[in-house]
Amino acid sequence: MKTVLCYGDSLTWGYDAETLGRHRLEDRWPSVLQKALGDGVHVIAEGLNGRTTAFDDHLADCDRNGARILPTILHSHDPVDLVVILLGTNDMKPVICGTAAGATQGMERLIDLVRHHAWSFDSENQPEILIVAPPVIRETANAAFAAMFAGSIEQSAMLASLYADLADEKGCGFFDAGSVAATTPLDGIHLDAENTRAIGRGLEPMVRMMLGL
Repeated sequence: MKTVLCYGDSLTWGYDAETLGRHRLEDRWPSVLQKALGDGVHVIAEGLNGRTTAFDDHLADCDRNGARILPTILHSHDPVDLVVILLGTNDMKPVICGTAAGATQGMERLIDLVRHHAWSFDSENQPEILIVAPPVIRETANAAFAAMFAGSIEQSAMLASLYADLADEKGCGFFDAGSVAATTPLDGIHLDAENTRAIGRGLEPMVRMMLGL
């Protein structure tokens, strides 16, 4: 049995901008990926609304710093064969970081945490890492989200290129979620059900290859 850990934010959690709730379990991209891969793979969805790569959100009601929480999550689900990281959107908030370069540095920190983790089992058999760039932020009439991500569209559009370069440098897999999915104009950030399903479908070939299936 292969294990895939999907580490992300509200795009992985399944936030629905239309209902302000959560997409049905079967519509969330980790669930779609699980169904596509079949019973020989266990896909773990570890999504948290507002999670960043490696930055503190001092306005949050819980710890949203992805780098601080990741080692605990890795121990919780050890052993893992593949870690899929879909983060960076929340880094685009000016109050958090506001730059694609900063988010890329945060992603590099996450890669290093996985690579140097004190695994409980076979430490020589480290998991593969797949970096996923989130779909680009778009303009929205939602005043709250427009203000929260003010000036972030241009920076968001740079993430895929920077993440791809980072993946090459660090020997990781890379997938641009924006190649198969687009954010909803309802808030400019999140995905409707069809677009979150599309990420799960789009990831399947890359995940199969990286797991050797």
